[in-house]
Amino acid sequence: MTQKLLFVCLGNICRSPAAEGLVRDLCPEVETDSCGTGAWHVGEPPYGPMQAAAAARGTDLSDLRARQFTRGDFDRFDLILVMDHDNRANVEALRPSGNTTEVKLFAEYAGQAGVSEVPDPYYTRDFDGCLDLLEEAAAGLKRAL
Repeated sequence: MTQKLLFVCLGNICRSPAAEGLVRDLCPEVETDSCGTGAWHVGEPPYGPMQAAAAARGTDLSDLRARQFTRGDFDRFDLILVMDHDNRANVEALRPSGNTTEVKLFAEYAGQAGVSEVPDPYYTRDFDGCLDLLEEAAAGLKRAL
């Protein structure tokens, strides 16, 4: 049975599509998707500077399109990986009663002491730093699968 992973950030144009693309490349045996807790960018491709930074590392995000997290995602995915504590709270607020789908902070897979969140490069402008952390987390996730 193929494991289904969902990556979640705020707008689904930087962190979560980059995480999806990296894990899709690293773990082609798993099914991946990404979304945001907000609806501002639904239908849009990942943010241009993030696409460029990912492409420079060999990861193509151009086929991805933003969508918003829904309650139904709890039933469609085996593991939901969020980029920060606010994303986690927003996701958990939609959890259906009785649902047991695990929600984890993706950055914790990077194994960096004291790091539990992926900073949002839309605001920090540090796309390469974000990708460094996402790559470490993706490698840690692969070891954990």
